Amino acid sequence: MTQKIPSALNVHKQSQQLELSYMDQNKYLLSSEMLRVLSPSAEVRGHGQPVLQVGKKNIQITDIEMVGNYAIKIIFSDGHDSGLYDWNYLHDLCVNKEQHWNEYLQNLHEAGESRDPELSVVRLV
Repeated sequence: MTQKIPSALNVHKQSQQLELSYMDQNKYLLSSEMLRVLSPSAEVRGHGQPVLQVGKKNIQITDIEMVGNYAIKIIFSDGHDSGLYDWNYLHDLCVNKEQHWNEYLQNLHEAGESRDPELSVVRLV
């Protein structure tokens, strides 16, 4: 499978979106919230049992670091920085953005949780 490597990455601070441009002239915008809640980190993916991320509506991207020639590490305002977003995963998020986002919203709804940090409830087990 050929990697879809972006030709440019730009963070739009005002809208908190990551813009990915590709050589085929396609451009995509991914919100910082979407990138945070769908982080490929073990913290989020949960070693086979995904951990639903709640209350991340106002999350911001504070930095992006290159990881070799295959990925980026995004640092978020809540301190999360352990996800490595490889080029294929980022491209999948771009082209399947609506599906990924709708699945996340459905999972939030089913869990009775919210994107809003003011409404998210910490549950003790």
